[in-house]
Parts: sequence; structure tokens; C-alpha cells
Amino acid sequence: MKTLIVIPAFNEAENLTKLLPLLIDAVSYDIVVVNDASFDGTAEVVTGLGLQCLTLPLQLGAWGATQTGIRYAQRMNYDLVITMDADGQHLPREVEKLMDLYVNSQADVVIGTFPSRLSRLKKLAWNFFKLLTHIKIEDLTSGFRLYDKRAIKVLSSRQASMLDYQDVGVLLLLLGAGLTIKEVPVKMHDRSDGKSRVFSSWLVVLKYMVQTTTLCIANIGKRTAK
Repeated sequence: MKTLIVIPAFNEAENLTKLLPLLIDAVSYDIVVVNDASFDGTAEVVTGLGLQCLTLPLQLGAWGATQTGIRYAQRMNYDLVITMDADGQHLPREVEKLMDLYVNSQADVVIGTFPSRLSRLKKLAWNFFKLLTHIKIEDLTSGFRLYDKRAIKVLSSRQASMLDYQDVGVLLLLLGAGLTIKEVPVKMHDRSDGKSRVFSSWLVVLKYMVQTTTLCIANIGKRTAK
């Protein structure tokens, strides 16, 4: 199966210098880094390793950059997309766990999960969202995911472009389209540099909670959790 690994990146030159060589050694899949209008050396690191780099003229955020990579995969007729973070949390050697579960199941989407990485406050937030949506997925925010062609089509849509984050809204969209999602436990590292941009300040957290809660309420009754 023709497979593309998509890595959204904003000012991740230092982390990519460590991650990409390990990824190249660990997998035989194609790799594309979506440079989210970085102003460090992200693009130079990627191209210096001979990899494809898609540079955005305007910063779209993690989900916007990820969707760019997914749309690229659709245009280039890839069968599968695997998304990874650029910050070093997702380990190259764990990629095959997602692929193995996909091959041995009927899932359209496979999520690599590591719930113990979440703080107590984050766990409270995710439990609240699960209560609203009845989503039975353990780790709502993991960006370590595998999407098949059906999922690629859904996530390349204009409706998916309306989302700001790659977690609950994306899952609701996939489930609403009748796709099946499965999880596989994986190991993850803490960020090797920097901090979470979704939870970078209380103002950002408040915005995230309000937007995601509104989205969850709007979707009540529209889908059956899987």
C-alpha cells in the first residue's frame, strides 16, 4: 500500500534534526513535512535530508498544516496517511504498530494512544468531552494516527477545513461519516523542546474548551460512538 507520513511543523528545526534521521532509518514509507510558515530553519533541515517539504505562506496551525498534507496525499493517490508530531513525542519505531493493527483489522483509522502522558487537568477535560459525545476513544488528542483512503477523503473536505484542532472535531467528523476507529497502545516521549501550543496559556485553554464544547453539543445525537 502506498503510504505517506505527514508531519506538520512550526519552528521545529531542532526537533526535526533529531527525529527525521531516525524516521528515515525506521520506515520505508514516503515522508512529507508541512512547514507551517516557520521562521527558523525547518525547511532547510527537511530539504537537506532529501525529503519533501511543503511550505505554507501563512500559518494555519497544527490541523491546517496536517490537512494540507492529507490533501497532498489524496492528490498523489496515496492509500494511507500516517500523521506524526514534529516535536519528538511520537517514536519512529512505533509506526509499525499502527500499520499492524490496520492490516489485521477492519478499521479505517488507527490511533496510537498513550493516555498516561496526560496531566490530571487534561484528563478531566477529555472525560468531559467523552461524556458529551459518547466517543469511546481513550486518547482524544493523539496526533499519531493512520488514515485509510475513506478517511483521507473525509478529512480533505471543506467541512474538515472548518476545524481548528485535530482532536475531538476530527473524530466526530470521521465517526459521522460511518468510519471505524481503533486504538493501539504505543510508547511516547515528552516534547524534547518547547511546550504545547494548545495549552500554552489560560486564555488559549479557555478558547479551546469553549470551541470544543460548542462543537460537541452541536453534534449530540448526530452519530453513534464506535
